[in-house]
Amino acid sequence: MAELLYQGHGSFRIQTEAGTVIFVDPYVGEGYDLPADLVLVSHEHHDHNRVELVTLKPGGKVYRAADCLKNGEYRAWTEFGVTIRSVAAYNQNHPKAECVGFLLTVDGKTLYMAGDTSRTEEMETELAGEHIDYAFLPIDGIYNMDAAEASECAAVIGAVHSIPVHMKPGALFDQETAERFQADGRLIVKPGETLNW
Repeated sequence: MAELLYQGHGSFRIQTEAGTVIFVDPYVGEGYDLPADLVLVSHEHHDHNRVELVTLKPGGKVYRAADCLKNGEYRAWTEFGVTIRSVAAYNQNHPKAECVGFLLTVDGKTLYMAGDTSRTEEMETELAGEHIDYAFLPIDGIYNMDAAEASECAAVIGAVHSIPVHMKPGALFDQETAERFQADGRLIVKPGETLNW
């Protein structure tokens, strides 16, 4: 069984059925005791790139936005049985050329880790055509879109489940902000909670 641990803010740890460990945007929370095969960093802001929290396994790799987006080309590859596709992520605080989101296919489920973003053209032109099981969308309304705009994005993307994250500066989670996010199949996941499939 695969497992996603929500560590809080925009940080996640994923374990595949085969035991591959992937961290996305390490910054806060618990769960850094497991050594990683892969670390994915959506951009270089301090609240997404604390790679030093993670111990890499021998042969473990770190992929930063600069490794995943070159000359306007978004990288897609498969490693450790996981399909990884970098996708557009941007807004007034996050330059398009320096930030990415990730589409990860892990043990038959596709996860959209939006990174830091607001509504993008690519959500409609690319993501809406994908079968996405879990979409993790930032909703803080300061550095990214707010809950209302994220709700619109969730409707466009059409994931089976949409999950609000990155809610309030200085906090791992904020229930009141999370409740403002509305989407079909909405899940509210708190830090330390897991999703399994």
